[in-house]
Amino acid sequence: MGAFAQTVTTGTVFDFTKKTLSIPGVSVRNLNSKKVTSTNKDGKYTIAANIGDLLEFSAVGYHTDTLYLTNLLNRTIYLPVKTNNLNDVEVSAVRMNSQITDAKDPLAEKYTLLSTGGNLNRKRMTDKVGGLGLNLGYGKYKRQQRKEADLKEKEMYQQEIDENFTPKAITDLTKLEGEELKNFMIIYRPSIEAVKGERPFRYTFYISRAFVAWKKLSPQERKLQDLPKLKAN
Repeated sequence: MGAFAQTVTTGTVFDFTKKTLSIPGVSVRNLNSKKVTSTNKDGKYTIAANIGDLLEFSAVGYHTDTLYLTNLLNRTIYLPVKTNNLNDVEVSAVRMNSQITDAKDPLAEKYTLLSTGGNLNRKRMTDKVGGLGLNLGYGKYKRQQRKEADLKEKEMYQQEIDENFTPKAITDLTKLEGEELKNFMIIYRPSIEAVKGERPFRYTFYISRAFVAWKKLSPQERKLQDLPKLKAN
């Protein structure tokens, strides 16, 4: 069995209001793997993660935020300060200062609030805010994101199988051609579960073992069986 290479994601956490103020001691938790780390004195973190994982950022005095990983690029996270009692306010406009940049890592992707659009006139800012917009239905959003991540993962493995379990690769190893090659590829095509369970998957070794099993089949077993004909009602 091959071993997965360790994958990590990195980033820096800043105060949402004071954009250049990094926050040390922020707890960063991978909700999928349960791994936990915290930001250093410069607000930077490094945590083991994979695409499709959910990261949770929490700190005393700040709103907890959750981020769905679509890639492992370096990120800049902004946490809003938590306030218990706020006077009623009415926000008529929002203007972002285009001059604000992350001096520590200008190439980092910036993640701010995603749930403000269309809801700028809310009276009280008491909802939990963050990258997933919990006030719009966190549970449904998370299930949809996981479903999309699963589909994306399956497509990735299918593409890998198509690129390695090819007629040329099989013919070079087994000398099978024509109808026998076609039947062999249909019967012994690796499953996603098998490829996912052994990383990296050894296609040459797998084809060789499959060919040994193929030679033990009877001529009838090597042929694809026709579907039974349906009887007329």
